[in-house]
Amino acid sequence: MGKTKEKDAENYGKGQRSPKLCGTNYPVSIAFIVVNEFCERFSYYGMKAVLTLYFMRYLGWDKNLSTAVYHAFSGLCYFTPLLGALIADSWLGKFKTIIYLSIVYVIGHVVKSVGAIPDVGDSTIHIVLSVLGLVLIAFGTGGIKPCVAAFGGDQFDEENTDERRKFFSIFYMSINAGSVLSTIVTPILRGDVKCFGGDCYALAFGVPAVLMVIALVVFISGSGLYKKSPPEGNILVRVCKCTGFAIQNRWRNSKNSPKPSHWLDWAEEKYPKRLIQEIKMVFRVLVLYIPLPMFWALFDQQGSRWTLQATRMNMNFGGDFILKPDQMQMLNALLILVFIPIFDMGIYPLVGLCRIKLTPLRKMATGMILAALAFCAATVVEIYVIKTVVEPPPAKESLIQVFNLMDSDVRLQFPGNAVFSEPLTPYEDPSGYTSLPLTGESQLQTVTVNHSEAKYSCELTFTERAAYSLFLHRPVQPGGSVCKLVEDHITKSENGAAYLRFINTHTENINITVGEEEFYATANYGISHNISVPRGEYNRVVCLADSSKYEIDLGLLDFGAFYTVILTQKSNDLTLTKMEDIQANNIHIAWQIPQYVFLTAGEVMFSITGLEFSYSQAPANMKSVLQAGWLMTVAFGNVIVLIVAEGAGMEQWVEFLLFAGLLVAVSIIFSIMAYFYTYVDPDQLDKIFIEDTDDEKLKSLNGMKNEAVSMADLPKQTKM
Repeated sequence: MGKTKEKDAENYGKGQRSPKLCGTNYPVSIAFIVVNEFCERFSYYGMKAVLTLYFMRYLGWDKNLSTAVYHAFSGLCYFTPLLGALIADSWLGKFKTIIYLSIVYVIGHVVKSVGAIPDVGDSTIHIVLSVLGLVLIAFGTGGIKPCVAAFGGDQFDEENTDERRKFFSIFYMSINAGSVLSTIVTPILRGDVKCFGGDCYALAFGVPAVLMVIALVVFISGSGLYKKSPPEGNILVRVCKCTGFAIQNRWRNSKNSPKPSHWLDWAEEKYPKRLIQEIKMVFRVLVLYIPLPMFWALFDQQGSRWTLQATRMNMNFGGDFILKPDQMQMLNALLILVFIPIFDMGIYPLVGLCRIKLTPLRKMATGMILAALAFCAATVVEIYVIKTVVEPPPAKESLIQVFNLMDSDVRLQFPGNAVFSEPLTPYEDPSGYTSLPLTGESQLQTVTVNHSEAKYSCELTFTERAAYSLFLHRPVQPGGSVCKLVEDHITKSENGAAYLRFINTHTENINITVGEEEFYATANYGISHNISVPRGEYNRVVCLADSSKYEIDLGLLDFGAFYTVILTQKSNDLTLTKMEDIQANNIHIAWQIPQYVFLTAGEVMFSITGLEFSYSQAPANMKSVLQAGWLMTVAFGNVIVLIVAEGAGMEQWVEFLLFAGLLVAVSIIFSIMAYFYTYVDPDQLDKIFIEDTDDEKLKSLNGMKNEAVSMADLPKQTKM
C-alpha cells in the first residue's frame, strides 16, 4: 500500500491521480500546505503584533517614527508579491519559489530575534539587525504570498472543483487561526516572560522564527506528494509589454495614422485582439482601484496607532486578568470569523428582502463608510484618553503644581501673576498642573510664601516647556529655605506602569523597596527619584530608616498614574499621604471594541466584495494581474500612513478625524466612479474570439490556476 502511494505521488506531476485523504477527494498534499500556512501566518502576525511596542520600548523611537517604520514594513510586504509572482511564473515555479523565499524568511526572523538581545552590540547594531531582519521578512512573506494558495489549488484534479473551493475555506481558516493564536501568545511572551532585565522581545520574536522553521520543514516534507507545475510565463509581463508597445506605437504614429477608438488598439499590429480586449477589461477595474488605498491606510493602523492608544487605557478586566495592548489586534480576526456568516446568511438576504439592490460596488462604498465610522469612534475614545494626559507646555510657559507640607494654610504670590490666589491647604492633593507664563526662555522669579507665623521669600528659576513641583515646608534650620523646586517627568509610561516618588519628612534617611525597585529619600524633606513600577497592589512595602524598620500600605498603583507619597513619623510609626499628581488611565480598553466592530464590518463589505467583483469582471487568465493590483492598493495605503505620521505633526485625535474625513471624501469619489461603471461578462470573449489554438488552450489552463489564487484571496486578502 505504501509503495502504491509513493508511485501515485511520483506520477502526480505527469498527469496521474494524486493520493487522496481517506474517504475523500482531497489530495494528501494539501494537509502539508494548510499546516504550512498556519505556521507561516502565526510567524508573521506574531512578530507584527509586538513590533510597534518593540520600536518604542526597546529601540527607543518616538511614536511617529515607530508608526512610520511599521507601515513602511507593511507596505514592503505588499510590494514584494510582484517579485514573488514574477520569479514563480517566469523562472523557478511555485514550489521552488516557496522553498527559497521561505529560507530568506527564516533568516530574517533569526536576524530580527538576535537584534532583540541586549548583549549583542550597542543600539546601532540593534537597529541595523532589526531593519535588516524586517527587510528579509518582507521579501520572504511577500514573495510566497501569491504562490502558496495557487500551489494548493494546483493539487486538485480538474473535475474536483467543489473540493478545491472547500479547500480555500479550510486554507482561510488556517490563516485566521494562526493570526488569532499568535496575537494572543506573542504579547504574553513579550510581557509576562522577563529576560535580560525587561520585556523578552527576543523570545517574542524567537517563537515566530521557530514556527517559520516548522512551516518550512512541513512544506518540504510533503515534497514527494506535490504536483509541481513548471513555470509557464508571467501574464503580468505580457500585459506590460503589450501596454508599452501600444504607448510606444501611438507616440510614433500619432500624426500620420488614423486614431483608433481606444489607445490600446495601437498594439494590434503585434498582439492578438483578444489579449488587447482582455487588457481593456482589466484596466477598467484597475481605474476603480485608484481610490482604494485610503481604506487600507485606515485598516492597517490597528497594529500601530490603535495599539499605541491602548497603551494609555485601563487594561484590567477584573482579578488577575489584564489584557496587553498588543493583544487587542486579535479582535479583528475573531470578528471576521463571526461576521462573514452573519453578513452572508443574515444581513445581505434581509437587505434583499427590502428590495434594495446591493451591488458589489455599493457594498464596497458602504465598507468605506463603516471604516470611517471606526475612526470616528477612535477619535471619541482618544479625546477621553488624553484627558488623563498632561501635555507639555508651549514656548514661554511652564507648568507648576504646589505641595503644602506645612501645618496650616499658605498663600503663595508670584510677581505679576495670580496663578495661586486661593490659600493652599496642608497636605491637600494638588488639583493638577497650572500654567505659569514666562517672559522668555527662562525666568528668575521671587515667590512670596505667606504663612500664619511668618513670611518667606524664595528665588526660583523656571524654564519654558518644563513642568515643576514646588514643595513648601517649615525651615529645617532657622533662616533656611521653605521652598524646594523639582523638575517633573510628565510623560506617561507606554507600558501602563505607574510612576512613584517619595518625600521623606522624617529626621532619618529612608530606603523603600517597591516590588523590584529601590527608592532612597534623605532626611528632612528629601525627595526620591521618580521611578516607574508595574501596575498592581502594593500592600506591604518595606521602609528601612537609619534605626528602624517599617511597613506601609501603598494600595493600588494604577495604569499610567503618577504618585507622590509623603512619609511622616507619628509616635513610633511611619504614616503616609498618597497624592495622585497625574490621573490614572481611567478609560477602559473595552471602549476600543466599537471601533474594531465597525472596521471589521467594513472589511467584510469592502475586501471580500472587492475581490469578488474584481475577479468577476476580469478574464480568467488576467486574474493574477488583478491580484497584483489589489496587493498594490494595500501597499500604497501603508505609504499614506507613513507620510501622514512623519509629516502631519498633529494631535492624535485630529489625525484620526482627518483619516475618517479623507475616507468619506474618497468613498464619495468612488461612488461617482461606480455609478458610471458598466458591469461586463468576461465569458462573452469566448463567443467573440473563437480561437482553438494550443496557445489559447494554454491561456485557459493558466486561467484556472489563477482562479485558485482568486478563490484563496476572496475570504480575507489582508491575512494572506
